[in-house]
Amino acid sequence: MPLSSAPAPESPEIARVQRSYRMFVDGKFRDGSGGPGTTINPATEEVLAAVSPASPADVDAAVRAARRAYDRVWSRMPGAERAKYLLRVARLIQDRARELAVLECLNSGMPIRECRDTHLPAVAAQFFYHAGWADKLGYAGHGADPRPLGVAGQVISCDLPLVTAAGTVAPALACGNTVVLKPADTTPLTALVLAEICQQAELPPGVLNVLPGMAEIGAALAGHDGLNTVTFTGSTAVGKRVQHTLAGTGRRLTLALGSPATTVVFDDAPFDQAVDGIVCGAFGSGGAGTRMLVQESIAEQLLAALRVRVAGLRIGDPLDKNTDVGALRSGRRLTRIRELADSAEGDGAQRWTSPCQLPGHGFFLPPTVFAEVSQTMRIAREEITGPVLPVLTFGRPEEAVAKANNMPASRAAGIWTEKGSRIRWAAQRVHAGVAWANAVNRLDPTAAAGGYRESGLGVHGGRAGLAAYLDV
Repeated sequence: MPLSSAPAPESPEIARVQRSYRMFVDGKFRDGSGGPGTTINPATEEVLAAVSPASPADVDAAVRAARRAYDRVWSRMPGAERAKYLLRVARLIQDRARELAVLECLNSGMPIRECRDTHLPAVAAQFFYHAGWADKLGYAGHGADPRPLGVAGQVISCDLPLVTAAGTVAPALACGNTVVLKPADTTPLTALVLAEICQQAELPPGVLNVLPGMAEIGAALAGHDGLNTVTFTGSTAVGKRVQHTLAGTGRRLTLALGSPATTVVFDDAPFDQAVDGIVCGAFGSGGAGTRMLVQESIAEQLLAALRVRVAGLRIGDPLDKNTDVGALRSGRRLTRIRELADSAEGDGAQRWTSPCQLPGHGFFLPPTVFAEVSQTMRIAREEITGPVLPVLTFGRPEEAVAKANNMPASRAAGIWTEKGSRIRWAAQRVHAGVAWANAVNRLDPTAAAGGYRESGLGVHGGRAGLAAYLDV
């Protein structure tokens, strides 16, 4: 059972939640013409704030503003000057890190401990790192005279919303592009505060524009003929529609799509470290979802250790510093994950659910582990962005690779073994955009990560990721 401890809640007042939030276009906050809207706190199901969503006409205005800023100011500015703006933004993010962490926690349901200790440092690091590249693009290995593409349209998901926004906005601005950003309809608040921070840093008007709204606004932005490049982060199905829309237009496209991470645990893995890593990857707030392949000789031992460890996780108020597992982003997500879990049990998988007590309100799901899972089950093939872990077994190392690659491609893979040669062997053969060695969910702006097959298109992060925003 979970350990008993006194509640240690962070004050929601720190987030300075406004009664209403407006879109940010051409350096100013203004009402959108998309009608009234709201965003909720997924831990309480209560309205958190009113949001004035954009309309297709607002998309046109934002793209025009971004084009003016690109033509007249940002593309003409020396890289060293652009770097100064990015450094100001990075420092302001650090100054307001506690406020941003609490706001992210309230709007997304992620535990405050992860928002504060992991995500906000990663957000600031994105701007610091890319500020360093702004005046050195000719030395990044993408040609002697790389140039910005123009106006970048960016549509991001509700998973790690501020981390994802920083990871797309910072490199685009560093390379000399201007940006129109559309955050997820369920988690727009920290993106709008990021716009406020850019305004505070005196970023020239139109360089960054933020449009809250529903899915149709993302579709209108992605298909807008005033853009030069589009970045989409979200589901595979929507990513395919975006790719179809842009086919033949000549506009650049980068996709980071929904796909489960694959964790492969060999019999010589550092056992305790692997258990902690699996719990972090499968039941943390990274949002990627995880499926695990474990070697048969240690499967029972590992499952027993996982159940003990998972039973001790605390589920509840995301603002409580003791909470390990927060709320899901929306009721839609909760319903879908429950349906996937029920289908797995109906297909013969063995369900084990943590004996934790759930709050009376909010979109909470108890941590669950499924054993006896086969490759054909939906729970092994579809992304589960919640605290559910399907476990498959394998005999020989070659079987682990075959099983991993016989399922839809992974955005990431974690390889757990004491042998460096086996790590390299497996990482080179498992189909995934990025591979971690005895680690999970490393948020490092210097490291490149890409998609593989249906997990994405193009490369994000690091020196290689700059190419997505450069004409080379």
